[in-house]
Amino acid sequence: MTNRTPLGRARGALLGLACGDALGRPVEFRTADDIEREHGRVTEMLGNGTWHQPAGTITDDTEMALCIARSLAERGSFAPTDVADRFVAWYESGPFDVGNMTADAIRNLQDGVAPDEAGEMVWHARPEGKNAGNGSVMRCVPYALAFHDDLDSLDRASRRSSAITHADPRCRAGCAVLNRTVAGLLTGDGDEDPYAPLRGALDATDVPDDLRAALEPVARGERPGHLRSTGYVVDTLQTALWLALSAESAEVAIVDAVNMGGDADTVGAVTGAVAGARFGAEALPERWLAEIDEREELWESATTLYETAFPAVA
Repeated sequence: MTNRTPLGRARGALLGLACGDALGRPVEFRTADDIEREHGRVTEMLGNGTWHQPAGTITDDTEMALCIARSLAERGSFAPTDVADRFVAWYESGPFDVGNMTADAIRNLQDGVAPDEAGEMVWHARPEGKNAGNGSVMRCVPYALAFHDDLDSLDRASRRSSAITHADPRCRAGCAVLNRTVAGLLTGDGDEDPYAPLRGALDATDVPDDLRAALEPVARGERPGHLRSTGYVVDTLQTALWLALSAESAEVAIVDAVNMGGDADTVGAVTGAVAGARFGAEALPERWLAEIDEREELWESATTLYETAFPAVA
């Protein structure tokens, strides 16, 4: 199959997520100037760096997306308790990278708090400015593959899954907007106008005002005045969607995202997921994919999620 088939795009979404994640991991928390001084421009998988891991190592972004993908495939439906249980098991395995809000919510789950309350508790406990992280948008794309032909279920699954760890309305809506955009790209709706799927997502989804204000210029094809690579969900979505929808290739989009530094792995992952859905798996550099140990599972997971008829989410 060629990369521009819906299945090729679905595979591209998960593989692109992993590429952006792994390419960004060594330069996470670095400034763009620091990256330029040390590396010139990061275009290859690097070893060591932040977290001191081998080249091609994925982080919590892809690992948590795989938790969701495995749950969908093995349960045959959206099962939030099972997703939460997998997050707990992953956390207890000792990952080298885990976000603060995610860790707090998972500890709530460990204490017996229900999945629909764990993230809510974290949200209410944190002040504005520290309660709307990007830890749920980074992992949510498997739902876009599973429910690409049932957008109401896609909205419900995206929002409910986000709330397990990230209950802020910007996070929940952000997952829904991102996944509706990816679902539109899978069908080729963005081939003539790459911004059309995002416009459709914003038209069809209830979105908080500040998130809408950040994304509407992107949906019109207008470059935002100042792109930021931070852990704030609004910044992440604005930057990733602009880079992925405006780029001439998946590689350019991902490289541009990673070389901004900051939250390089997550902004790279979200950019990669959107760019992969837009351009397809075959557009991703083979030299990157060859470094990612999880490549085969991501390919197979994307195939299963896209081809399975999942029941509607109530």
